Amino acid sequence: MPGDAFVDVGGVEECVPTVRGVPDHGDAWGRVWSRDGDTESVRCEGFSLTRTVRDGRGEVEVDYVLAADPGFRFVWAAHALLDLSPRATLHMPEGARTRLYPSADGPWVEGSWPAPRGVALDRLGPDDGTAVGAVVEADSCCVHDDEDRLTLSVRAADGQPVSVALWRNLGGFPAERPYRSTGVEPMVGRVFDLAEAGPGDAGRVPTSGEARWRLTLSAGCGCA
Repeated sequence: MPGDAFVDVGGVEECVPTVRGVPDHGDAWGRVWSRDGDTESVRCEGFSLTRTVRDGRGEVEVDYVLAADPGFRFVWAAHALLDLSPRATLHMPEGARTRLYPSADGPWVEGSWPAPRGVALDRLGPDDGTAVGAVVEADSCCVHDDEDRLTLSVRAADGQPVSVALWRNLGGFPAERPYRSTGVEPMVGRVFDLAEAGPGDAGRVPTSGEARWRLTLSAGCGCA
């Protein structure tokens, strides 16, 4: 229900209009969606979100429409929590601008993928008691785990900023009962918290009153 504390149970959540901040993990995940054929929709405070899912051979496409007053700013993330082994690796363009969040609730520092400020993010490894987040200015990420491959990508209309967020929790969060959790999260926007978004860091509803983007999940990978 709206206002409830977020609980990490795996799978994919819709985080919008923010990931961090208020409300925690956004306003959509705790609400009841309505369904009409392949299309689902939810009404939130100040906006509505609609998604249409198409399942093809080895690929799932999800088209989104966020309707709100023109100028409405938002951050959206497909909050995908994956069960990955210590051997898993993450692949994005080398040198991509990266905002590293060294702690679960602190500010970011800037660097370059795959090791901003010396923190290697492309390899998971065994639990080491760390938990870091990052936002990479890329539109796709390929996950390798032994022979398995999964590509997550996002494309947006009207020049909306896109990125891929990471949450690499190797037994470092929460302090009381830490566990292992890996999030690979295609985003519209470039920050976790909408309140911290500068110019160009958030999605914005155009004069049409609708912002549109597409999430694609593919089995397989085109990277090396």
